[in-house]
Amino acid sequence: QVQLVESGGGVVQPGGSLRLSCAASGLALDYYAIGWFRQAPGKEREGVSCISVSSGSTYYADSVKGRFTISRDNAKNTVYLQMNSLKPEDTAVYYCAAGPVPQNRLCMGYGLDYWGKGTLVTVSS
Repeated sequence: QVQLVESGGGVVQPGGSLRLSCAASGLALDYYAIGWFRQAPGKEREGVSCISVSSGSTYYADSVKGRFTISRDNAKNTVYLQMNSLKPEDTAVYYCAAGPVPQNRLCMGYGLDYWGKGTLVTVSS
């Protein structure tokens, strides 16, 4: 059974940092591009950041460029999202997803074969 499990969410003050993790079981992540998506209440899902199989290519939404960094450790079957300089508008449920497509297409919503259940990030003073 394939599972993607996110962790690392929580409550943080504006300007703070969090690191999200996405651990996979039943799936060898080194064959898939991996992405982080988020959805805030009343808003559409947004592709935040995606990374290619080899880690050679990444995609970031304009809203997070320069603040978020995606990385992966295929040996640990885990993908990370380092989030710095967090803003209240970053508040959302963050999901990881995997798919056998290029990372930019994954973040556009194509080829999303596997999803985690999400972790809540709240940025508030």
